[in-house]
Amino acid sequence: QITTLINHKDKPKRSDKTLQAIQRVGQAVNLAVGRFVTVGEAIANENHELKEEMSVACVEARRAGETIAQLTDVASLDHPESDSHITIFTDKTGVVKAARLLLSSVTKVLVLADRIVIKQIITSRNKVLATMEQLEKVSSFQEFVQIFSQFGNEMVEFAHLTGDRQNDLKDEKKKARMAASRAVLEKCTMMLLTASKTCLRHPDCESARINKDGVFHRMRLALEQVIEIVTDSRPNGENEMAPISIYSGIKEFKNKVEGLRENLYFLSKENLSTMLEVILEHTEDFTDSAYTSHEHREHILELSKQAKMELEQLVSVWMQAQNQKTKDLMEDLEVAILKTCQCMNELKREVHSAATSLAADLLKYHTDHMVLKALKITGVEGNLEAVAEYTCKLSEQKEQLVEMCRLLRHVSGTEPLEITCIHAEDTFQVTGPQIISAAETLALHPSSKIAKENLEVFCEAWESQLSDMSLLLREINDVFEGRRGEKRVYLSLPRPGKHNANLKALKPVKLDTEEQAKIAKLGLELHLLTSEVDSETEKWEDQENEIVQHGQGMSSMAYSMYLFTRGEGLLKTTQDLFHQAEIFATEGTKLASALHALSDQVRDDDKPLLLLEAEKLISMCKQLQATAKASAQGKSATFTKVDACILKTRNVMTLLCQLLPLCCKLLRKNKAGNGCLKPAPPWKEDRIRTGTNARTPERRVETFGIKSLENHVTNMTFLESK
Repeated sequence: QITTLINHKDKPKRSDKTLQAIQRVGQAVNLAVGRFVTVGEAIANENHELKEEMSVACVEARRAGETIAQLTDVASLDHPESDSHITIFTDKTGVVKAARLLLSSVTKVLVLADRIVIKQIITSRNKVLATMEQLEKVSSFQEFVQIFSQFGNEMVEFAHLTGDRQNDLKDEKKKARMAASRAVLEKCTMMLLTASKTCLRHPDCESARINKDGVFHRMRLALEQVIEIVTDSRPNGENEMAPISIYSGIKEFKNKVEGLRENLYFLSKENLSTMLEVILEHTEDFTDSAYTSHEHREHILELSKQAKMELEQLVSVWMQAQNQKTKDLMEDLEVAILKTCQCMNELKREVHSAATSLAADLLKYHTDHMVLKALKITGVEGNLEAVAEYTCKLSEQKEQLVEMCRLLRHVSGTEPLEITCIHAEDTFQVTGPQIISAAETLALHPSSKIAKENLEVFCEAWESQLSDMSLLLREINDVFEGRRGEKRVYLSLPRPGKHNANLKALKPVKLDTEEQAKIAKLGLELHLLTSEVDSETEKWEDQENEIVQHGQGMSSMAYSMYLFTRGEGLLKTTQDLFHQAEIFATEGTKLASALHALSDQVRDDDKPLLLLEAEKLISMCKQLQATAKASAQGKSATFTKVDACILKTRNVMTLLCQLLPLCCKLLRKNKAGNGCLKPAPPWKEDRIRTGTNARTPERRVETFGIKSLENHVTNMTFLESK
């Protein structure tokens, strides 16, 4: 709304419609500020330590909103420019100043509210820690039952607060770390219950004490990590140094190599050599692992050697090109770049295969949980020798699974999945010894029901983590295949032979290195256009708009076509590419229909331009569809067809980059001219309505209210009281 006012262009003639629209926008801003400030003032009253700062910011915001309303009060003026009344037309700088003050004060309110939420989480954590200290010291069941009941309530409150915070985090890495810490706390709460009860029942048992201490230690670490994420700090000012994975190392290395196309001087050859050395150093995790197959080890060593050779060749041509930029040298450089990148892709594929095949084999082998079952049976029998034998087997299994997690982290593909792998590794490292101490306790007290229950809880945690690993493995494979991750990829790709009987006779063809080199520039242009389209779609307020959705779909398909030019992604053959081009053209035609529908809503003087662009889009999509469906026999003809499809796709994307901002502008213009303002209900009504309908947008008001969470825990019961 503020942007609409600031960007308003002065015109000599102002219609009544324009004056009314400006006044409505001004009133809308003022009313929105009023609602926002009311919530801010409520927060101030509930938090005395920040009351003064919050109140000042609220007063500033309210004053700015009222100023904007006064300056836009122009609808009743027949000749606003000649009137003594100051308006947006006579003092536009006043609106700019008020807008700046408003945005500044609103930001202050938000920052102060955020500080309050952080303080709430820290206070809740401190309460949990204090109660945990009491739980560690209890010596009777009755006292334990009372304190654990209080602990359960506090943990539920902490879970609600941190859950809301996790949803609000924008950084996916922090989100994954928060999810991992909260998962630890959730599982450890039940472990703490049974481990503490076992220790109380058998106070002289050393293995029971070790088991309980392990749970308390892990919970404290998880609580500390939550606070680190929430406050964005590290203990003693340390910087978080996450180990670099092979996947991310290769991605960065390839980006640098491909950057040589644009600039021959932006980095040194030593930088590239160091980057490759780091990647190859990490591959030693695979070649040194006892669990990597001989075949995978040999392939990784071979590809590592080849990568060094390709880089040497690249550096040689690159140095020559710096001294003398001839056409032949630049072509040689392009081939060297492609060969280096192709070698790195093959290395990435090989380590991925090594890690995921090991994971699949281990998870399949351990699905029967034979060792855990044997520990439970021998523990109940009191057979200490057999328990010792099976704990050795469990330790071996733990080492295998920890190694599996380390290797999977290298090929996980995204930072959140890397963090999930690290969390899984920690879980196996910690839970293994805890199962062993719980089994030893049961073997020493075979008739103890609580010791048996305690072992069950830890075994369930192990089984649950194994089950989670199967899901994690599937996600890692999805990212590698381009089905999810950092960039959307269009999934409705018809596979060859599925929708067209004639395709069965066609032999799938891949581009060779030379063809990839020829088409690389075109692919790069397509990549840049997809980024531009994504940037434009993000500017739309209504992400559900049909035009936005078609635009996003087309961008995603164009991106998969760009990946094809690099020999990556879901499109494996030229036939896949041609099918994708057909689907892309169909999506473009649907977008043209949406543009026609939009033309019926806009003003008459805007309609011709929009219809003209829609006709252009239809024509381009028809040409692309005809090209994609045309037959091509032989290698040369097929490559020509690939080139034509990508070229025509690029042209459509170029037009799309022009269409999206045009449509966005027309919709905003239309909204400003025809929008109607509903009076805002009082703040108290909002809060009452929030309680009855959690799905309404007003629910955000409640989250600002900073109220106690006692009502969430009334039905919570953790204990049997025996």
